[in-house]
Order: sequence, then C-alpha cells, then structure tokens
Amino acid sequence: MLRYFLKRLVSLGLSLVVASGVIFLALEVVPGDPAAYMLGINAQEDTLAALREELGLNGSVWARYAGWVGGLLTGDFGVSYTYRTPVAEMIGERLWISLPLALYALTLSTAIAFPAGIWAASKRGSAVDVSVMGVTQLGVAIPNFWFAMLMVLVFAINLRWFSAGGFPGWDTGFFVAMKSLTLPAVALALPQASILARVMRSSLLDTLSEDFIRTARAKGLSQRQALWRHALRNALIPVLTIIGLQFSFLLAGAIIIENVFFLPGLGRLVFQSISARDLIVVESVVMLLVFAVIVVNFAVDMAYAVVDPRLRGRR
Repeated sequence: MLRYFLKRLVSLGLSLVVASGVIFLALEVVPGDPAAYMLGINAQEDTLAALREELGLNGSVWARYAGWVGGLLTGDFGVSYTYRTPVAEMIGERLWISLPLALYALTLSTAIAFPAGIWAASKRGSAVDVSVMGVTQLGVAIPNFWFAMLMVLVFAINLRWFSAGGFPGWDTGFFVAMKSLTLPAVALALPQASILARVMRSSLLDTLSEDFIRTARAKGLSQRQALWRHALRNALIPVLTIIGLQFSFLLAGAIIIENVFFLPGLGRLVFQSISARDLIVVESVVMLLVFAVIVVNFAVDMAYAVVDPRLRGRR
C-alpha cells in the first residue's frame, strides 16, 4: 500500500510541474499586451514601459515563470493587473462560493444517482428500468443553463421560494447562504446525476453477470443479497472515476451557471479576468483548478485501493 501511495504521489508532483509550464506558456503566447489594454490605445510609450516594469512584464519568460511558481509555492499569487488587489485574496473570496457549490451539487448528484442506478439495475428490462433510463437520457440532453433559467422562472419568479440570483454572504447564516446556492446546485447536479446513474447501472449489470455472482446465487443468496454484499462494491471503481471527474468539472466548469445566477465564484472570476487581460489572475486560478483536479484524481486512486485491494499489489 505504501509503494502504491508513493507512486501516485510522484505522479501527482510531475503532473503539477507539467501543468504549470503548459498553463504559463499557453497564456504567454496569447496575443495582446495587458499594459496596453489597461491604459488604452492612446497611451504614451513611456507610460506603457513604466506600467510593464511595475507589473513585471519586462523580464524574461523563464524569470517570470520561476517567480510565478515560487510565489505559488509560498502562497503569494501576485497582484491583479486590473484590480490592484492580491490575487490570493480574490481567489479566497471566490473559492468560498465555488467550493461549497461544487460539493452541494456533487452531494445532490450522488444522492440521486446511486439509488436510481441500483434500482434500474435490479429491475433490468422492466418498466422501472426503462423509465429511469428515459429520465436520465432527458437529464443528459437538457442543457444545464436552460434548466437553470427554467428553475429561476418557476421557483424564483412565480413561486418566490428562492432568490433569482446573487449570494448574500456566509455572515448572513449558513442556511440562508445554502438556500441561495440551492437552485444553482440543482442545475449543476441534474446532468451529472443522469450520467452517474447510467454508469452505476451499466457497471452493476456487468458485475452481476460475473461468475462469482452466479456462484453466490448457486450457494443460496438471493439476487438482492448478491447485489448488496458482492456486486455493489465491485461495481464502484468506474463510478468513483466518474465522481472524481464530476467534482473537477463542478468546481472548474460552473462558469455559465455562475453567470446565470450572478454568483461571484471562480468561474466568473476567470471569465472577467480573461476579458480584462488580467493574466496573473487567470494563471493562478487555472493552476489552482488544475491542482484540485489532480488532487481529486489522487484521492480517487486511493479510493480504488480501498475498494479493490487487488490493485495494491499490481502497482
């Protein structure tokens, strides 16, 4: 188990190094000068040169990369070109919205998908199975931003159960803040729950057709007992993979939903920073999201070893 853990840890470190280089170089080749964007087209050349010097844009690519990575390692993400505010403070404020939203949506997705997928697999070929798969197909097909606007129309405008958008802040109380995140979380969770339910059903059906399940049934276990005691745990590996990918998507890919509900999260911050050519913010936020994705995948690998001990001896 220790060897398995160390290998995954080394892989995590190498992935972070490669990702940091790709992110930095990709943004370096993007056309446009942040200083010129900030001062406008009529700015004098000496003014532009002074601003570039202040922003640290005149150094070599390698020096700027080394300074950026060194800052990341010490928690100093630099200062925003546009807002003249420490990037770490901006990310910290937005993270406390995006992270709870992603966890809320993932919890809803898992709570819906697991029972639906298991129920459909246990009733294979029946009306229940067909109905569940039909609903999940609809959930995959409906764009989440369209579903989000539909929920705003029904639950915010007509029924007035929730606010149409915005975030009141955590100082207003946990339940008040979570209530404002409910509609966005549901909009994000619907397609993810549909995908996860279909994967859960397929994986469980594949496991139920294995020889060891037939042996368990031949020894006297009922279908329900064989499913819960043996099949479910063995069917979890592909499901864990999807859950890890979904969390990464929910954390990094909620930009449309955040804009629909006017949530000041990380996705909206990236969108605004790209529009303003605020490269230091874009680089830092994207690196943070990549770090989250890699760490989640590392945690999923560790979960594999817990669910299936055979993996520990293979690697």
